[in-house]
Amino acid sequence: MKKLVLSIAMVAAASLAFGQKKVVREAEKGFKSGDLQTALTAIEGATTNPETSGDPATFLLKAQIQTKIFGADTENTMETVEVGAQAVSTFNKAFEMAGSNKTSSVGKAVYAEELPGIPDNLRPYSLFTLKNLAFDKALEKYNEEDLEMSYEFFNLAGEIDKTDSTIHYNAGFLANDLGRYEDAKRHFGYLFELPAYNKTNAYYFMVQILSTEEKNPEAAFELVTKAREEYPNDKVLAEYEIQLLLQLNKMDEAMAQIKDALSNDPNNSGLLLRSGYLKEQAGDLNGALEDYKKSVAIDPNFFEGNYYTGALLLEQATKELNTLNDLSDAEWEKQSPIVGKKADANYNESITYFSKALEIKPDNTDIMIILYQVYSRLKKTAEMEAMNKKIAAILGPNWQDN
Repeated sequence: MKKLVLSIAMVAAASLAFGQKKVVREAEKGFKSGDLQTALTAIEGATTNPETSGDPATFLLKAQIQTKIFGADTENTMETVEVGAQAVSTFNKAFEMAGSNKTSSVGKAVYAEELPGIPDNLRPYSLFTLKNLAFDKALEKYNEEDLEMSYEFFNLAGEIDKTDSTIHYNAGFLANDLGRYEDAKRHFGYLFELPAYNKTNAYYFMVQILSTEEKNPEAAFELVTKAREEYPNDKVLAEYEIQLLLQLNKMDEAMAQIKDALSNDPNNSGLLLRSGYLKEQAGDLNGALEDYKKSVAIDPNFFEGNYYTGALLLEQATKELNTLNDLSDAEWEKQSPIVGKKADANYNESITYFSKALEIKPDNTDIMIILYQVYSRLKKTAEMEAMNKKIAAILGPNWQDN
């Protein structure tokens, strides 16, 4: 009797195991035929049954079904992204169950490479298939100008492959554009880990995020110092370094860096502007004016160069007129025409630069007001009235009251 009972129990166990394996086969059949929801229901049952839940191949098949569902979804919403994220998680579970061994049969299947343009029936439906599907969806959403969803799909693809520079640059670029600065920093951070990758653009973005968005010039300067060690001849990084030194009020270091940069790039209008600014701060107004004028001579349409030149000419005119305040009446009478003539020469010269700046930015009312005041000082009535009309057209007829 005992032997009979044991035999019946063994038959029952064998039938149960066969039944569960049949469920896996049903899931595999649905996966191949495209009946994906039936396949997913079947494999979900197999992953929770003791007879098949311990087999990494069960979870591999589940991940492959999820990947196929992800690829077939044309809605491409956050729900689609979630399906893809679930597939990543299932692939990882299958790999861990297989001992995290890429040479095992399951490990090879999880990380199977996918050839470009391979027919759908020959795709391995591996993690790399999932990555490629996510990349394609990201591009599709980008072309539809749905930048938020484009980022989400790039981000998903990037979670699969931390070494794909194209994916992480695109994800970082979009995250920065969307104001998702922590996400942008994470993706650019992956790029910094790639030895052969040209990281200059990633450094540009990161420095701007740290200095401008996070208002952390110390961290930005630390990063740009590291970047300059890696790319010592990059002119943009050199300018960022100088700009940050100015922000951090490290004037001597900034001047030394500017001189070094100008020795390699003497016709860089931006560097000349910064050199002039430092000289102006140090009280060398003539040296500053020379640099400002040179920046404009190199690039006549350099707005900042024109504006700074005009502004310094006005400052020099004011300083000259202020020297009259401490003179005696007799000396004032004697020096006033001489000093006034010098000041007027600066006022006249400033018109050239402010007019060019206004030509570059024709709606800039601040420059219009400066020119109006200069014309008033020089008693250029016609020019003053013409400028008054321009300003009034934008700010209203009572603009002077404000």
